[in-house]
Amino acid sequence: MNQTITTATLLTMSEDTYVILDIRDRAAYEFGHVAGAVHMPEGSLDTISLPQDKQLILYGRNDAQSIQAAECLAAKGYHTFVLSGGYTTWVQGQFDGRNRAQEVERSIHKKFHRAIWSRFAKAVAAYNLVNEGDRIAVCISGGKDSMLMAKLFQELKRHNKVLFDLEFLVMDPGYSPANRMIIEQNAAMLSVPIHIFETRIFDSVYNIHNNPCYICARMRRGHLYNQAKQLGCNKIALGHHFDDVIETILMGMIYGGQVQTMMPKLHSANFEGMQLIRPMYFIREADIKHWRDYNDLHFLQCACRFTEACATNSMESLSKRQEIKQLIAHLKKGNPQIEQNIFRSVENVNLQTLISYKDKDGVHHHFMDDYEN
Repeated sequence: MNQTITTATLLTMSEDTYVILDIRDRAAYEFGHVAGAVHMPEGSLDTISLPQDKQLILYGRNDAQSIQAAECLAAKGYHTFVLSGGYTTWVQGQFDGRNRAQEVERSIHKKFHRAIWSRFAKAVAAYNLVNEGDRIAVCISGGKDSMLMAKLFQELKRHNKVLFDLEFLVMDPGYSPANRMIIEQNAAMLSVPIHIFETRIFDSVYNIHNNPCYICARMRRGHLYNQAKQLGCNKIALGHHFDDVIETILMGMIYGGQVQTMMPKLHSANFEGMQLIRPMYFIREADIKHWRDYNDLHFLQCACRFTEACATNSMESLSKRQEIKQLIAHLKKGNPQIEQNIFRSVENVNLQTLISYKDKDGVHHHFMDDYEN
């Protein structure tokens, strides 16, 4: 019969007496997992051989899933336990009293100077993202990208000659108490003074079946602009990185039938005087993950209160963005420059070789319009 085990108990156990099994999908596991956990999707439990002489500690997207899988293994003679609270509870148990903020800041300037700091500074300079007198709302979701962006902005303000102000903005659209606590604890540990405001967005999209995540994202963007403007900010900063950019390019072509990209900065169409900036435009996701793991930081994949029901289910691997990630990884095996080439493709557009295009005023132009001339 399987039993539950707490994070505190797990930390006291000898590592050679147990094996931790993460039975969530691949995307959730790669985003973050319990240290030393072996990825073993729920569907593979019937076909894989596991050590009979060790205790098996399982966790999934919720305790119910974990208990079901543990009972299945227990019926085969394995000695199973369920990690109570799963990955979320384990993350909460990782906060300690060390001065983690200074360690993280030191790693940005030393270990990750070239891969992260230099690329952040390059984007700020190349696209003129930060100007004298700016008041920037750094939008924090609680994930690895936005938390790294917050630390980078702190370092930029500390060392840059341009005077600007920061607001570290966290919107709570209806987080579960546990997820909100992790965001707050990570911010405190990293010395990021967050400003939290609450909305009811999750309640609004709960019963929407078609593209609820897209609608939620649009609503969140509007609330962020509005709150930032109330705080006297003229810009909001989002943590999209290089991989997001090239994936968006391919997604537009393959699924949208259009050539477009994720811009490094935009004027808001609905909030006069406001801009959106993306200062992590040149930073690779692999380097962000390396920074996270090097500093032993733990973030949730998605702080949405529906994470357990949708963001980490088996359909994640079938999402369009995941398909694009896999396509790029496959193409990279034959051409290591494929990612840079995708990025450069929207910098080297020759209008004379396009069938048609729209100009900045939305006017449609077709090559046949003046072909005879």
